[in-house]
Amino acid sequence: MEGISLFNRGEYFEAHEALEDAWREETNKVRELYRGVLQVAVVYLHITRGNYYGAVKVYERSKKWLKDWPDVCRGIKVGKLRLDAEKVISEIRRLGAERIGHFDRSLLRPVQMDESGGKRTYICDRCGHEMYETNCKVTCPNCGNRFDCSDLNVYLD
Repeated sequence: MEGISLFNRGEYFEAHEALEDAWREETNKVRELYRGVLQVAVVYLHITRGNYYGAVKVYERSKKWLKDWPDVCRGIKVGKLRLDAEKVISEIRRLGAERIGHFDRSLLRPVQMDESGGKRTYICDRCGHEMYETNCKVTCPNCGNRFDCSDLNVYLD
């Protein structure tokens, strides 16, 4: 995803724009994951521009878009992103508005992707067979039971 690549290069404004496009184009609930990542990009942008109050305000807003996602969804290590953003904002609050210029930008960590390709196994609650996750879609090859981490609901075929 282009937005993640831009984010990871420290191009936070451009990342925000690209992720906003992805958010607008997506019709499923996973769009809110994109919204959460783009909000963190805006937090980091405010920090690089020395805008303490903007960073704190947008961080508080970003938490609601990221809080309900599993630690890994659509290959994005969401749990790690939440933790990284929390560490960043803790340091910003410690420094305060008058010392934001002293912020160590090496704390602005990239969005990490799941190296395993997002594949984990689950046990089907309907038939007891192993289920497989691919790109946030979890499916039982035996009975077709499936769910999607973007809405965390179980769908029965």
